[in-house]
Amino acid sequence: MDKRQGNQPLLSVIVPLFCEGSLLGEVLVKIHEVLESLNKSYELILVDDGSTDSTWTVIEAEAKRYPTLRAIRLSRNFGKESALCAGLEMARGQAVVTIDGDLQHPPELIPKMVRLWEQSKADVVEAVKERRGRESFTNRMGAKLFYIILDRLSGYTLNSTSDYKLMDRRVVDAWLKMGERNLFFRGMIAWLGFKRVRIPFRVSERLEGQSGFSIFRLIRLAITAVTAFSSLPLHIVTLLGGVFLFFAIILGIQTLYKKITGDAVSGFATVILLQLIIGSLLMISLGIIGEYIARIFEEVKNRPRYVVAEIIDNTAKEIVE
Repeated sequence: MDKRQGNQPLLSVIVPLFCEGSLLGEVLVKIHEVLESLNKSYELILVDDGSTDSTWTVIEAEAKRYPTLRAIRLSRNFGKESALCAGLEMARGQAVVTIDGDLQHPPELIPKMVRLWEQSKADVVEAVKERRGRESFTNRMGAKLFYIILDRLSGYTLNSTSDYKLMDRRVVDAWLKMGERNLFFRGMIAWLGFKRVRIPFRVSERLEGQSGFSIFRLIRLAITAVTAFSSLPLHIVTLLGGVFLFFAIILGIQTLYKKITGDAVSGFATVILLQLIIGSLLMISLGIIGEYIARIFEEVKNRPRYVVAEIIDNTAKEIVE
Protein backbone atom coordinates (compact mmCIF):
# COMPACT_ATOMS: atom_id res chain seq x y z
CA MET A 1 0.00 0.00 0.00
CA ASP A 2 1.52 3.32 -1.08
CA LYS A 3 0.40 6.16 1.19
CA ARG A 4 2.08 8.80 -0.96
CA GLN A 5 0.14 11.91 -1.86
CA GLY A 6 0.95 14.23 -4.75
CA ASN A 7 4.70 14.57 -5.34
CA GLN A 8 5.64 13.65 -1.79
CA PRO A 9 8.12 10.81 -1.30
CA LEU A 10 6.80 7.85 0.59
CA LEU A 11 9.69 7.88 3.04
CA SER A 12 11.91 10.53 4.61
CA VAL A 13 14.97 9.38 6.57
CA ILE A 14 16.52 11.94 8.94
CA VAL A 15 20.11 11.54 10.14
CA PRO A 16 21.39 14.06 12.73
CA LEU A 17 25.16 14.42 12.58
CA PHE A 18 27.81 15.93 14.81
CA CYS A 19 31.49 15.48 13.88
CA GLU A 20 30.83 12.27 11.91
CA GLY A 21 32.84 13.25 8.82
CA SER A 22 35.33 10.39 8.97
CA LEU A 23 32.69 7.66 8.73
CA LEU A 24 29.86 9.46 6.94
CA GLY A 25 30.68 7.99 3.51
CA GLU A 26 30.32 4.43 4.81
CA VAL A 27 27.14 5.31 6.68
CA LEU A 28 25.53 6.77 3.55
CA VAL A 29 26.43 3.72 1.47
CA LYS A 30 24.71 1.38 3.93
CA ILE A 31 21.62 3.55 4.34
CA HIS A 32 21.21 4.03 0.59
CA GLU A 33 21.59 0.30 -0.07
CA VAL A 34 18.74 -0.39 2.33
CA LEU A 35 16.53 2.38 0.93
CA GLU A 36 17.11 1.33 -2.69
CA SER A 37 16.08 -2.22 -1.80
CA LEU A 38 12.64 -0.93 -0.78
CA ASN A 39 11.78 0.14 -4.34
CA LYS A 40 9.86 3.09 -2.95
CA SER A 41 10.29 6.83 -3.33
CA TYR A 42 12.39 8.37 -0.58
CA GLU A 43 14.52 11.29 0.49
CA LEU A 44 17.52 11.27 2.81
CA ILE A 45 17.90 14.31 5.07
CA LEU A 46 21.24 14.98 6.77
CA VAL A 47 21.39 17.56 9.56
CA ASP A 48 24.86 18.84 10.42
CA ASP A 49 24.54 20.09 13.99
CA GLY A 50 27.39 22.60 13.87
CA SER A 51 30.15 20.04 13.37
CA THR A 52 33.71 21.29 13.78
CA ASP A 53 35.28 18.58 11.60
CA SER A 54 34.85 17.77 7.88
CA THR A 55 31.22 16.65 8.14
CA TRP A 56 29.75 19.39 5.94
CA THR A 57 32.56 19.08 3.37
CA VAL A 58 31.83 15.35 3.12
CA ILE A 59 28.09 16.06 2.78
CA GLU A 60 28.76 18.47 -0.09
CA ALA A 61 30.83 15.83 -1.87
CA GLU A 62 28.33 13.02 -1.24
CA ALA A 63 25.44 15.20 -2.44
CA LYS A 64 26.86 14.90 -5.97
CA ARG A 65 26.52 11.10 -5.79
CA TYR A 66 23.05 10.82 -4.30
CA PRO A 67 20.19 12.63 -6.07
CA THR A 68 17.79 11.93 -3.20
CA LEU A 69 19.97 13.69 -0.62
CA ARG A 70 18.92 16.85 1.18
CA ALA A 71 21.05 18.48 3.86
CA ILE A 72 20.92 21.33 6.31
CA ARG A 73 23.83 22.84 8.26
CA LEU A 74 23.06 24.60 11.53
CA SER A 75 25.02 27.72 12.42
CA ARG A 76 26.36 26.11 15.60
CA ASN A 77 25.86 23.07 17.79
CA PHE A 78 22.26 23.34 19.06
CA GLY A 79 22.06 19.73 20.31
CA LYS A 80 20.57 16.55 18.90
CA GLU A 81 17.00 17.44 19.85
CA SER A 82 17.13 20.65 17.81
CA ALA A 83 18.84 18.83 14.94
CA LEU A 84 15.99 16.31 14.86
CA CYS A 85 13.54 19.21 14.88
CA ALA A 86 15.28 20.76 11.85
CA GLY A 87 15.05 17.45 10.01
CA LEU A 88 11.38 16.96 10.87
CA GLU A 89 10.52 20.45 9.64
CA MET A 90 12.30 19.70 6.36
CA ALA A 91 10.82 16.22 5.82
CA ARG A 92 8.10 15.74 3.21
CA GLY A 93 7.53 11.97 3.37
CA GLN A 94 4.33 10.21 4.31
CA ALA A 95 6.46 8.29 6.80
CA VAL A 96 9.52 9.71 8.55
CA VAL A 97 12.37 7.66 10.04
CA THR A 98 14.87 9.14 12.49
CA ILE A 99 18.16 7.27 12.80
CA ASP A 100 21.56 8.02 14.35
CA GLY A 101 24.51 8.65 12.05
CA ASP A 102 26.99 6.27 13.71
CA LEU A 103 25.32 2.98 12.61
CA GLN A 104 24.46 2.04 16.19
CA HIS A 105 20.91 2.06 14.86
CA PRO A 106 21.03 -0.71 12.20
CA PRO A 107 19.63 0.60 8.86
CA GLU A 108 18.66 -3.00 7.98
CA LEU A 109 15.68 -2.56 10.31
CA ILE A 110 14.08 0.13 8.12
CA PRO A 111 12.31 -2.28 5.68
CA LYS A 112 10.66 -4.07 8.60
CA MET A 113 9.58 -0.74 10.08
CA VAL A 114 8.04 0.33 6.76
CA ARG A 115 6.30 -3.04 6.38
CA LEU A 116 4.80 -2.80 9.86
CA TRP A 117 3.66 0.76 9.20
CA GLU A 118 1.92 -0.29 6.00
CA GLN A 119 0.39 -3.54 7.24
CA SER A 120 -0.52 -2.81 10.85
CA LYS A 121 -1.71 0.78 10.24
CA ALA A 122 0.40 1.83 13.22
CA ASP A 123 1.23 5.51 13.44
CA VAL A 124 4.54 4.99 15.23
CA VAL A 125 6.94 2.08 14.81
CA GLU A 126 9.59 2.45 17.49
CA ALA A 127 12.75 0.43 17.85
CA VAL A 128 13.48 -0.56 21.45
CA LYS A 129 16.87 -1.68 22.71
CA GLU A 130 17.12 -5.41 23.32
CA ARG A 131 20.52 -4.68 24.79
CA ARG A 132 22.30 -1.35 25.14
CA GLY A 133 25.63 -2.38 23.68
CA ARG A 134 29.03 -1.60 25.13
CA GLU A 135 29.01 1.32 27.55
CA SER A 136 30.51 2.22 30.89
CA PHE A 137 28.94 1.08 34.16
CA THR A 138 28.34 4.74 35.06
CA ASN A 139 26.42 5.43 31.84
CA ARG A 140 24.39 2.24 32.17
CA MET A 141 23.37 2.95 35.76
CA GLY A 142 22.76 6.60 34.96
CA ALA A 143 20.40 5.64 32.12
CA LYS A 144 18.48 3.22 34.35
CA LEU A 145 18.15 5.84 37.09
CA PHE A 146 17.00 8.45 34.59
CA TYR A 147 14.24 6.24 33.15
CA ILE A 148 13.08 5.17 36.61
CA ILE A 149 12.81 8.80 37.76
CA LEU A 150 11.10 9.93 34.54
CA ASP A 151 8.65 7.03 34.74
CA ARG A 152 7.73 7.83 38.34
CA LEU A 153 7.45 11.58 37.81
CA SER A 154 5.80 11.77 34.38
CA GLY A 155 3.97 8.48 33.99
CA TYR A 156 5.61 7.80 30.60
CA THR A 157 7.55 4.53 30.36
CA LEU A 158 10.51 5.21 28.08
CA ASN A 159 12.87 2.50 29.32
CA SER A 160 14.88 0.95 26.44
CA THR A 161 13.33 3.33 23.92
CA SER A 162 15.48 5.22 21.44
CA ASP A 163 15.30 7.99 18.86
CA TYR A 164 15.20 5.28 16.18
CA LYS A 165 11.57 5.26 15.06
CA LEU A 166 9.22 5.57 12.11
CA MET A 167 6.37 8.09 12.33
CA ASP A 168 3.36 8.54 10.12
CA ARG A 169 2.93 11.99 8.58
CA ARG A 170 0.09 12.90 10.92
CA VAL A 171 2.32 12.17 13.93
CA VAL A 172 5.04 14.41 12.50
CA ASP A 173 2.52 17.18 11.82
CA ALA A 174 1.23 16.90 15.39
CA TRP A 175 4.80 17.02 16.74
CA LEU A 176 5.56 20.14 14.72
CA LYS A 177 2.62 21.92 16.37
CA MET A 178 4.30 21.57 19.77
CA GLY A 179 5.96 24.94 20.18
CA GLU A 180 8.22 24.50 23.20
CA ARG A 181 11.93 25.35 22.98
CA ASN A 182 13.03 22.79 25.57
CA LEU A 183 12.88 19.65 23.45
CA PHE A 184 12.90 16.01 24.48
CA PHE A 185 12.09 14.14 21.26
CA ARG A 186 11.17 10.66 22.48
CA GLY A 187 9.21 12.04 25.41
CA MET A 188 7.23 14.34 23.12
CA ILE A 189 6.42 11.44 20.80
CA ALA A 190 5.23 9.41 23.80
CA TRP A 191 3.05 12.32 24.95
CA LEU A 192 1.34 12.49 21.54
CA GLY A 193 0.02 8.95 21.89
CA PHE A 194 -1.26 7.41 18.61
CA LYS A 195 -1.23 3.73 17.76
CA ARG A 196 2.26 2.28 18.04
CA VAL A 197 4.12 -0.99 17.68
CA ARG A 198 7.56 -1.89 18.98
CA ILE A 199 10.36 -3.92 17.44
CA PRO A 200 13.53 -4.93 19.29
CA PHE A 201 17.06 -4.26 18.09
CA ARG A 202 20.57 -4.65 19.38
CA VAL A 203 22.69 -1.53 19.58
CA SER A 204 25.65 -1.99 17.24
CA GLU A 205 29.17 -0.91 18.08
CA ARG A 206 30.26 2.51 16.85
CA LEU A 207 32.46 2.35 13.79
CA GLU A 208 34.94 4.63 15.52
CA GLY A 209 35.22 7.34 18.14
CA GLN A 210 33.02 7.89 21.15
CA SER A 211 29.56 9.23 21.74
CA GLY A 212 29.24 13.01 21.59
CA PHE A 213 27.05 12.91 24.70
CA SER A 214 29.13 13.78 27.75
CA ILE A 215 27.91 13.15 31.30
CA PHE A 216 27.15 16.86 31.62
CA ARG A 217 25.00 16.88 28.47
CA LEU A 218 23.17 13.74 29.56
CA ILE A 219 22.42 15.32 32.95
CA ARG A 220 21.18 18.47 31.23
CA LEU A 221 18.94 16.39 28.95
CA ALA A 222 17.60 14.52 31.99
CA ILE A 223 16.76 17.79 33.77
CA THR A 224 15.05 19.10 30.63
CA ALA A 225 13.04 15.88 30.29
CA VAL A 226 11.87 15.87 33.91
CA THR A 227 10.96 19.57 34.04
CA ALA A 228 9.27 19.43 30.63
CA PHE A 229 7.01 16.48 31.44
CA SER A 230 6.27 16.73 35.13
CA SER A 231 5.52 19.37 37.75
CA LEU A 232 5.77 16.76 40.53
CA PRO A 233 9.13 18.08 41.84
CA LEU A 234 7.39 21.35 42.67
CA HIS A 235 4.67 19.47 44.55
CA ILE A 236 7.36 17.52 46.42
CA VAL A 237 8.84 20.85 47.57
CA THR A 238 5.41 21.88 48.86
CA LEU A 239 4.94 18.52 50.59
CA LEU A 240 8.34 18.72 52.31
CA GLY A 241 7.51 22.24 53.41
CA GLY A 242 4.30 20.94 54.99
CA VAL A 243 6.13 18.09 56.74
CA PHE A 244 8.73 20.45 58.20
CA LEU A 245 6.00 22.88 59.25
CA PHE A 246 4.27 20.07 61.14
CA PHE A 247 7.45 19.11 62.98
CA ALA A 248 8.21 22.79 63.63
CA ILE A 249 4.83 23.22 65.31
CA ILE A 250 5.35 20.08 67.45
CA LEU A 251 8.86 21.18 68.39
CA GLY A 252 7.65 24.72 69.12
CA ILE A 253 4.92 23.47 71.47
CA GLN A 254 7.41 21.19 73.22
CA THR A 255 9.95 23.99 73.61
CA LEU A 256 7.33 26.44 74.93
CA TYR A 257 6.06 23.84 77.43
CA LYS A 258 9.56 23.14 78.73
CA LYS A 259 10.22 26.86 79.02
CA ILE A 260 7.05 27.45 81.05
CA THR A 261 7.70 24.49 83.35
CA GLY A 262 11.31 25.52 83.85
CA ASP A 263 12.59 22.26 82.39
CA ALA A 264 14.36 23.82 79.39
CA VAL A 265 17.81 22.47 78.58
CA SER A 266 20.54 23.77 76.31
CA GLY A 267 20.27 22.38 72.78
CA PHE A 268 22.97 24.14 70.80
CA ALA A 269 23.87 21.04 68.74
CA THR A 270 20.21 20.38 68.00
CA VAL A 271 19.65 23.95 66.83
CA ILE A 272 22.69 23.81 64.52
CA LEU A 273 21.56 20.45 63.09
CA LEU A 274 18.06 21.74 62.42
CA GLN A 275 19.45 24.86 60.75
CA LEU A 276 21.65 22.75 58.47
CA ILE A 277 18.76 20.46 57.52
CA ILE A 278 16.32 23.29 56.90
CA GLY A 279 18.97 25.35 55.07
CA SER A 280 19.82 22.43 52.79
CA LEU A 281 16.14 21.81 52.09
CA LEU A 282 15.61 25.47 51.25
CA MET A 283 18.58 25.55 48.86
CA ILE A 284 17.44 22.36 47.09
CA SER A 285 13.89 23.69 46.89
CA LEU A 286 15.07 26.98 45.42
CA GLY A 287 17.16 25.03 42.90
CA ILE A 288 14.14 23.00 41.78
CA ILE A 289 12.00 26.11 41.49
CA GLY A 290 14.84 27.83 39.65
CA GLU A 291 14.93 25.08 37.02
CA TYR A 292 11.28 25.65 36.22
CA ILE A 293 11.74 29.42 36.16
CA ALA A 294 14.69 28.95 33.78
CA ARG A 295 12.47 26.90 31.44
CA ILE A 296 9.83 29.65 31.54
CA PHE A 297 12.53 32.27 30.83
CA GLU A 298 13.77 30.33 27.79
CA GLU A 299 10.24 29.86 26.46
CA VAL A 300 9.15 33.51 26.78
CA LYS A 301 12.23 34.73 24.91
CA ASN A 302 10.74 32.89 21.91
CA ARG A 303 14.07 32.41 20.19
CA PRO A 304 14.19 29.94 17.27
CA ARG A 305 15.04 26.35 18.11
CA TYR A 306 17.96 26.50 15.67
CA VAL A 307 19.54 28.75 13.04
CA VAL A 308 20.25 27.52 9.51
CA ALA A 309 23.57 28.36 7.91
CA GLU A 310 23.29 26.44 4.64
CA ILE A 311 20.99 24.05 2.77
CA ILE A 312 21.55 21.47 0.03
CA ASP A 313 18.44 20.19 -1.74
CA ASN A 314 18.88 17.76 -4.64
CA THR A 315 15.13 17.05 -4.74
CA ALA A 316 13.94 20.61 -5.21
CA LYS A 317 12.86 19.94 -8.79
CA GLU A 318 11.72 16.33 -8.69
CA ILE A 319 11.25 13.29 -6.53
CA VAL A 320 13.46 10.39 -7.54
CA GLU A 321 11.54 7.11 -7.74
